[in-house]
Amino acid sequence: MFVSYKWLSEYVDLDISPEGLAEKITKSGIEVENVQAVNEGIKDVVVGQVLEKEQHPNAEKLSKCLVDIGEGEPVQIICGAQNVEKGQKVPVAKVGAVLPGNFKIKRAKLRGEESNGMICSLQELGIEGKLVPKEFSDGIFVFPSDAEVGKNAIEQLFMDDYVLELGLTPNRSDCLSMIGVAYEVAAILKKEVRKPEVHYEAAEEKATDYITVNVEAKEDNPFYVAKIIKNVKIAPSPLWMQMRLIKAGIRPHNNVVDITNYCLLEYGQPLHAFDYDRFGSKEILVRRAHDGETIVTLDDQERKLTSDHLVITNGKVPVALAGVMGGADSEVRDDTTTVLLEAAYFKGSVVRKASKDFGLRSEASLRFEKGVDPNRVKAAAERAAQLIAKYASGTVLEGEAEFHDFSIEKKVITISAEEINNVLGTNIAVDEIKEIFDRLQFETVEENGLFTVTVPTRRGDIAIEEDLIEEVARLYGYDYIPSTLPEGSSTSGALTDYQLKRRKVRRFLEGAGLYQAITYSLTSKEKAGQFTLETSSFTQLALPMSEERSVLRLSLLPHLLESVKYNKARQIDDIHLYEIGSVFISDDALEKPLEKERLSGVMTGHYVYHPWQGEKTKVDFYVVKGILDGLFDLLGLLDEIEYKQAKREGLHPGRTADIYLNGSFIGFVGELNPEVEKEYDLDETYVFELKLADLIQYEAKPVIYTPIPRFPSITRDIALVVDQHVHAGELQETIREAGGKLLKEISIFDVYEGERLGAGKKSIAFSLRYYDPERTLTDEEAAKAHEKVIKAVEEKFSAVLRS
Repeated sequence: MFVSYKWLSEYVDLDISPEGLAEKITKSGIEVENVQAVNEGIKDVVVGQVLEKEQHPNAEKLSKCLVDIGEGEPVQIICGAQNVEKGQKVPVAKVGAVLPGNFKIKRAKLRGEESNGMICSLQELGIEGKLVPKEFSDGIFVFPSDAEVGKNAIEQLFMDDYVLELGLTPNRSDCLSMIGVAYEVAAILKKEVRKPEVHYEAAEEKATDYITVNVEAKEDNPFYVAKIIKNVKIAPSPLWMQMRLIKAGIRPHNNVVDITNYCLLEYGQPLHAFDYDRFGSKEILVRRAHDGETIVTLDDQERKLTSDHLVITNGKVPVALAGVMGGADSEVRDDTTTVLLEAAYFKGSVVRKASKDFGLRSEASLRFEKGVDPNRVKAAAERAAQLIAKYASGTVLEGEAEFHDFSIEKKVITISAEEINNVLGTNIAVDEIKEIFDRLQFETVEENGLFTVTVPTRRGDIAIEEDLIEEVARLYGYDYIPSTLPEGSSTSGALTDYQLKRRKVRRFLEGAGLYQAITYSLTSKEKAGQFTLETSSFTQLALPMSEERSVLRLSLLPHLLESVKYNKARQIDDIHLYEIGSVFISDDALEKPLEKERLSGVMTGHYVYHPWQGEKTKVDFYVVKGILDGLFDLLGLLDEIEYKQAKREGLHPGRTADIYLNGSFIGFVGELNPEVEKEYDLDETYVFELKLADLIQYEAKPVIYTPIPRFPSITRDIALVVDQHVHAGELQETIREAGGKLLKEISIFDVYEGERLGAGKKSIAFSLRYYDPERTLTDEEAAKAHEKVIKAVEEKFSAVLRS
């Protein structure tokens, strides 16, 4: 809701700045999202009069104008607008003026002719193009003839104002009107509300002689009012009204339509004006539409209706979609002389249905959906009739045709001061609570601390005792409610062991250069089965938004790859992402899927890139494996981890490993299959996925302190020639077992394959370190342990020492 500060001041005395008012409104429970000065960034724009206009001698589309700006001698201004004419009064930015965007006006020459200023359009003065009246949308703005030359054009345009943008929650529909906001502000500032005075001279003719109202759908439309205004002259509405609409985000059209929109903003009650002569009958019939029935709405679109939609008809055919949009055949046009004015109370759910079905979200439908005040329906119609009589020269016929089939009952709630104070933890006096209800203009009777409150119909959000307690709290001031600690026994809060370890995992990965991603839990059937760690049937949604979001995921990787593809398409080449999230494992015997937490990652591009130092390291299998090893070491599990070469669908057959924790499968790491990389338009990309819960819940071996060796060690290097199918890890494990307690460290430092070794052979070189922590190891002891190692690999793998 956009609220004009100056318009609001007509209903409430505002002895506070716009910023101060915004702060008070926010503290009372309605957030003011923005306070905008309408004339921000504008200086030295005045009303000028075009005295002469002639064609620019050197430019077909430019005009040379002589303009009086109220400073003695007229000035010459070159103007490119097609609608500029002699005699017009226009906004002129003088030399030295500033327009929005810090656009400064200077003396200039355009095609050889001097220009001393600029004749402005409304867009150039900062008004959004879609809000500018159609007659000025492609050219300069023209003031009414009574505008005074030389006066401040911004003031004449009523732009010396502030607009407060209220972020209303759905329950506060009462503030979708200027009068509703006035009640709220008056309660905050302890002021009175001045409502518009409505009076006009009615004709002797009766409205009921021209129109009757019948309603079939009584539940959908329990109250309908129709007024007739004759002798209407369609013209632009007053400038002040147009600018109030523009500041509220509504585009002006003509006086009658603008008045209905003005009353909508003022009262919060949507109205609609029909051309009576085009209406087609003397009867208004409100009913549900027939299936297959059609209507052409004001946007010239033909809409096919169903029995879910409420329509206004002339007894035969629909002329309006109730609460949403009128029909094109009966709209008010330039030749309209008699107006049929509608004000009605429509059920919110039926308006919502039509609005959603046809994609027609309007200011009117918004208010009906959230609820309008039934006591303002007729009042808004009377106000609109008054304004049409005044600004469209209309003659209002006596009375109105109406249908009324519901009783307007105000809610009555009883609550005690003791209960209010108990809930709020305050000690507010009875008189102060009574004063708060009076400021809200709630009819209140107090007896011995017990309040009987009659809630006005404009506050549809007040229904139970707790609602009244909230009203007292927000107007008393949340800042004045004392803060207290809870009483009773309690325990200090702390992270569980699982949460603590999960946080360590996140910090480690982010420290290693990976960024956290959060992706959708819903995916498509095609992607759901990719990169899974265990077999599972799909968990499908009963009513999915789309096929792309119809199945619960079984792996985090498909959507992570989509994220990499998205960034790659935007020229981000070095991408390192991880995600911790749930997958949903389903067993046909279970009613609900099991939710299991996974850790996944994707890395591509450079891992280290410092062009100045000439340092470049591309992501490869060992970079990713090294990060995982660091993670396992952090969790105290590295000694329990084993990598085994594996083949998995979607991954490179020679660069993929399954990961085991103490013999149990927990995940995989590897490069994407080149075909998958091509499908996602990626370069060399590495991925991993782990069963995070299994990692975190595994009970790691306790850390045992080992003193730094005081005695020298003995190192032996061996190169073993084995068959190509033998895995280095198997060799390393055999060496570790054979070396006994003296063998402390084993590392691989070379792998060689070549013609000199023979077909089907490879050489793997290990460095072995022997030492005894209690004494100096002798060469004989080291040689004896080393011989056991050589014998073990010869017997198990037929390994031969490479000479």
